[in-house]
Amino acid sequence: MAMVRRIAEGHPPETPEDGIEPGRRLIRVGDDKGQSLTERVAARFNRLTWNTPFHALRLRGRFPLKLLGVPRDPIVGDREAGLDIMDGEIVLGRDRADTATIDFAAPGRPAGFADHLQSFAWLRDLAAAGTRLDSAPYAEALMRRWLDRHAAAVDEAGWRPDLWGRRILNWAAHAPLILSSSDLVYRSTVLNTLARGARHLDRTAERAPIGLPRIAAYAGSIAAGLLISGGEPRLVHGEQAMAKALAQGVHPDGGIVSRSPIEQVELIELLSQLIGVYEERRREPPAAIATALAKAVPVLLGVTMGDGALSSWQGGGPLTAERVARAVAASGIRTRPLRQSREWGFQRLSGGASVVVADCAPPPASRLARGGCASTLAFELSDGPQRIIVNCGGDKPWAALPSAISEALRTSAAHSTLVLADSNSTAIHIDGSLGKGVTLVELDRQEQETASRIEATHDGYVRRLGLQHRRKLALSSDGKELGGEDILLPTGARKAAGVVTFALRFHLAPGVEATATADGLGALLRIDGGPLWQFRCRGGALAIEESIWIDGAGRPAATSQLVVTGQAPAGGTSISWALKRAG
Repeated sequence: MAMVRRIAEGHPPETPEDGIEPGRRLIRVGDDKGQSLTERVAARFNRLTWNTPFHALRLRGRFPLKLLGVPRDPIVGDREAGLDIMDGEIVLGRDRADTATIDFAAPGRPAGFADHLQSFAWLRDLAAAGTRLDSAPYAEALMRRWLDRHAAAVDEAGWRPDLWGRRILNWAAHAPLILSSSDLVYRSTVLNTLARGARHLDRTAERAPIGLPRIAAYAGSIAAGLLISGGEPRLVHGEQAMAKALAQGVHPDGGIVSRSPIEQVELIELLSQLIGVYEERRREPPAAIATALAKAVPVLLGVTMGDGALSSWQGGGPLTAERVARAVAASGIRTRPLRQSREWGFQRLSGGASVVVADCAPPPASRLARGGCASTLAFELSDGPQRIIVNCGGDKPWAALPSAISEALRTSAAHSTLVLADSNSTAIHIDGSLGKGVTLVELDRQEQETASRIEATHDGYVRRLGLQHRRKLALSSDGKELGGEDILLPTGARKAAGVVTFALRFHLAPGVEATATADGLGALLRIDGGPLWQFRCRGGALAIEESIWIDGAGRPAATSQLVVTGQAPAGGTSISWALKRAG
C-alpha cells in the first residue's frame, strides 16, 4: 500500500489551474456494434469445453497443503447482513436465499444476486457479525453446499473466470472461516478446489470480457500466484496480463471503460483486496496496479452527490454513501473528487452546497458494457444532502427489476436531458446492445469567479433528424442558481425533416414536490424540511408528469418530473431554463 499512497500523494490536487482543462475538446467513441457472430460462437464453444475430459486433465496438479498467508480483507463487512446469514438468509437488496436449502446455481436469480452468492463476497459480512468461532460453522456449511454443487462440475454458473477471481480473493481473506474445520478431507477439498480454480484461470482469464471481468479474473490469478506454493510463474504471467487488462479496461484518467460508477466501486474494491495480498506477502505491488487504484478513487468521488452516494449512470442506481465510503476507506487513498474526468466523460460542478454531475461523453462501446444507456448530456443536481434533479437510475448491482422496466431505464427519456422525436440519442437494440447514435461530443468548460460553465454538443440525432443538441450549464459560485440552455442546430448533410417534437425532462428526486405556477412557465419545488427551489423556462410548454426513481437498495420509488415540450422547426430552436434556490 505504500506505493499506492505515494502515487496518490503525487496526484495533482483538484484546482482550476491543474484539475480543469479549459477550452474545447472532442470526445469520440468508435462505432462498435458489439461482438460479431463469430466471436459469440467462439466464446460459447470455449465455455462448452470446460466440462470435458481434456479440460479436466488441465486442472490436475499438486494438492496444496496450506496457503502461504491469510491477507486482510480491507473492506468492512455489513454486520446486519452477516446476522441475516446466521438467521438463515443471504440478503442483497430485495433478494434473499435460504442458507439451509441454497442451490448456488439455481436458475432465475437476478444476475447481481447470483454473482454475489458465487463470489463469496458475503463472507466479509459473516466475519463482521461475530467472532471466528461464531461465524465459522455457518461459513463451513455454505462452503460444503457450494462444493457439492460446483467442485466437480466445471460449468459457467460457478466457473466463470471473473467469479473465480473474486472467489479466490474472498476465500483467501476469510480462510479462518472456511478452513477451521478439523475434517481433513473437507479442508483438503477446499484447498484443492482453490488450486483447480487457479489453473482454470490460467486457461480462461484472457477470454473474460474486457473491463472489470478480465481485471477480476487476473486479480484472482495473481492472488493464487502469491498464496499457493510454487506460484511464481503464475504470478509473473498474471502481473504482465493484469497490466494489459488495466490498460484495456481502465481509461487513462482512472475510469472503468463501461463508464459505470457501480463498476468503478467494484474496481476499487478488487484492487484494494489484491494489494492486501501483496501486503500479506510483504511484496510491493506493480506500478500498474498501484497507479490504477490511486486514479480510480478521485474519479469515483467525482460522481458522488451531496449525500455521499453515487449519481445514477449507465444502468446503476445511487449506491449508498456507506458502500462508497467503505470502498474508499479500503483503498487507503485520501483525495478530493475529480471534477473533470477527461476520458471517462463525467463533469462535476460545485458551488456552495450544490453539486452538479453531467454526462459529457458518448455511451460506452457495446462490447465494453452490459446495459449501456442513452444518457448523453443528462445531469443530476443536489443541494447539500438533498437531491433535486436525478436520472431514473438502474438496477445494477441488483438486477432485480422486471426486464421491461430495466430496459426503459436505459432510454434517454429516463434521464434528465432533451429527447427528440420521442427517440433515444443512441439506439438501444432488442438484444440489449447499443446501436447508432452519439459518436462525438464536443466539450467546452470554463471556470470563472462567478460561475462554472459547461457547453457540450452531441451528434446523436444528426443522422436521423439533421439536428445537433447543444447544452449549456452554468452553476453560480454560491450554488444557488443553475442556469441552462438547450439548443437544437441544423447540422450535417441531412437536412432537418420539417418540424420535430422535443421533450426536455427534469426528473425530480423523491421528496421534491412540484407545483406549477399560474403562467405555465415555472414551478415551485418544495422539499420537506429543506430549501425551496424555483424552476423557470422559456421556449416550450411546461407540464408535471409522473416518474420513477430507483433508490440505493434497488427499490423503485414514485416521483414526478418537469417536462418542457415543443416543436423544433427545420432551422432549430432554443429552450432556456433556470433552477434558483429561494432563501
